[in-house]
Formats: sequence, C-alpha cells, structure tokens
Amino acid sequence: MQPTITPKPLWQKITTNLTFYVLIAIIAAIFLGALYPATAVKMEKLGTTFIDIIKLFIYPIIFLTIVLGISSIGDLKKVGRIGIKSLIYFEVVTTLSLAIGMIVALVMQPGKIDKSGLQIQDASKYTTAAAKHFSWIEFFKANLTLQVLVVAIIVGIILNYSKYRLVVVHFLGRISHYVFTALKYFMYLAPVGAFGGMAYTVGKFGLHTLVPLAKLVGCMYLAIFLFVFLVLGAILRYYKLSIWKYLSNIKEELLIVLGTSSSESALPSIMRKLEKMGCSKSVVGLVIPTGYSFNLDGSSIYLSMAVVFIAQLYNVQLGLGELVMILLILMITSKGAAGVTGSGFIVLASTLATINKIPLEGLAFLLGVDKFMSEARALTNIIGNGVATIVIAKSEREFVE
Repeated sequence: MQPTITPKPLWQKITTNLTFYVLIAIIAAIFLGALYPATAVKMEKLGTTFIDIIKLFIYPIIFLTIVLGISSIGDLKKVGRIGIKSLIYFEVVTTLSLAIGMIVALVMQPGKIDKSGLQIQDASKYTTAAAKHFSWIEFFKANLTLQVLVVAIIVGIILNYSKYRLVVVHFLGRISHYVFTALKYFMYLAPVGAFGGMAYTVGKFGLHTLVPLAKLVGCMYLAIFLFVFLVLGAILRYYKLSIWKYLSNIKEELLIVLGTSSSESALPSIMRKLEKMGCSKSVVGLVIPTGYSFNLDGSSIYLSMAVVFIAQLYNVQLGLGELVMILLILMITSKGAAGVTGSGFIVLASTLATINKIPLEGLAFLLGVDKFMSEARALTNIIGNGVATIVIAKSEREFVE
C-alpha cells in the first residue's frame, strides 16, 4: 500500500521557490535605487560577481553538452542537418524581429520629440569604432562562445570515430553531472545577483532619466510584446504548444535575466530547463550556443528601432528603398551584436555610417536609457533561443512530450 503524500500548502510552495526570492530582490533593489541611489550604485559588484561566476559555467557546459550530444547522435549527417536548420530559422526569425522593430518605430514615431530636454552622453568611443567595417574574423575572435562551439563540434566528430568513444563519453558524462550539480547550488545566489544588478541600474541612471525618452522605451517594450506573443506565439502554436506555458516554465530564468540585464546569466540553467521540457541534449547543445551568437531577436528589434528613432530625431526622411536597405544591412551587421559589451552601439554606429544619411551623434541620446532597454533585449533573446530549440527539436522528432 502506497503512503499518502500530503500536498504542500500554497504559501510553502511559494516561499520555497527561488523565483519568489528573485522577485523580492528585484522589488527591493528598485526601492533602494530610487530612495538611496548612492548606496544602490555600490551594489553593482553583487550583480557583476554573480554574472562572472555563472560565466565560468557557460563554456564547460557548452563544450560538454555538444560533445556528448554529437557522440550520442552517432549520425554526423543529422548534426549537419540540425546546424543548417538552426541557421535558416535564425535568419528568418531575426529578420522578422528587425521588421517589427522598424514598423513599430515608423507607426509610433518615438523620435518626434523635443531634443533640448534630453540628456546627452559621450558616444565618441562607439562612433570611432564604427570606422572599422564589420569583419567575420573579428566577430569570431571576439566571440568565445562561438569558439568553444566550433571546438566542441570538432571534438564530438573525432570522438565518433574513436575506439575509446564509450570510455570518454562515460568520463565526460560524470564531469557534466558534477558541473550541473555545482551550478544548481550557485544558482541560489541568483536573488543576490538580481538585487545588485537592478539596484545599480536604478541608482546610477535614475528613473527620472526615462521621462524624456519614455516613448522610445515604451515602443521597445511594445515591439517585444508583439514579437513574443504574435511571432513566437504563432510558431509554438504551429507545434501545438502554448507560449504562456513555455514562459511559465522558464519564469525563474526570466527573472534572473531581468535583474542582471544579461541573458548569459541564465544560459546554463535554460539549457537544463529545455532538456526537462523534452528537448534532447544534442539539440539543446547545438542550438542554444549557436543562438546566442546568431539569434538575438531582442537586440535586432532594438537595432532597427534605434536607427529609425535617430532618423526621426533629426527629421531625416527615409524612403521605402532606404528602409529596405537598412533592413538588409542590419540582417548582416546584427550578427555582430554579441560577445562584447557595447557591441550593439558599435553595430548601430557602423550601420549609420554605411547609410551615410543619419547623424552618428544621435547615438548619444540613446545612452541615457540604454540600460533600461537592455533588460528587454536580454529577455527577448533568451525567450527566442528557447523557442528556436523547441522548434528544431520538434522538427527532428527529438522532443519528448
């Protein structure tokens, strides 16, 4: 006879959930930043230290997951097929995100405001960097995630032909178990990291800086809402899945990203979460790391919206042909918006320099509110990469309901 299991009371379920403490930390951080900004700014180290600790896990997890995934597939044609499918999906969806950012900016016109009351910051370091043309070699050299991905794929392929494959796979499997176990315990620090990141943002920049550019920030969040619930929602609905259920499953990761303004802070845990949701280890290992370099939906929305915003700010009229050209340029340059802090601004600057019609100094107006939009970019990036993984897993029949 099976013993009766008494369900936990609701209050106990809430108070034993990490999400609850992350949310409390974010709320407390906002209050601290608004009331005691000088103290809040000093909390930056808590946020950056947490992200630095999590980053230590990212590369071993990517390496181990991909090597184990490829060696378990056995069929190298399948590995290539998953890679090609992923890249095609990334290009299609990021193009849609670029278009949505541009359309919302054209309709809502966030740049039609008085510039005289805006806070202007120095954007010279980004405009100087724009003098360098976009280079895939430089992009690869600056992107450690992509380097680890390539090395792991090569090791996984070699391992498939090795007579020691089973021994090595067993050894790497044990290491993977220990790495994820250690990560599990370090994730208990997530509320501390979220508190530090949010307190610094509000304390340093102040909620008052949102007022002059509130329309731009509002447009950014509107575009992201439309993209997540219309585009990604429709994609999941095609595979008979609910966007709401998916978001509910990753709510803990979303709150961590919200607090730290970094999608990397939740990369290791989102990989584990997607496996629990039913995606195979091999698909997760190949799609998520690649997506962090080539599937930045939130960053793409921001980039196209920012270009139109600056054009409106200076009353630069853009014709249909020029808008299409901007879209085509961003389809290439947006792939460089990963791996380096401030790279989004450099991509923006290089795009404006290519168009040669919109003033580069317009970047200075964006710097004041960029931190408040970085949360939106990071949230959309992680949501989009999760959806991409589910789509590829479903198409490859590597998804267990």
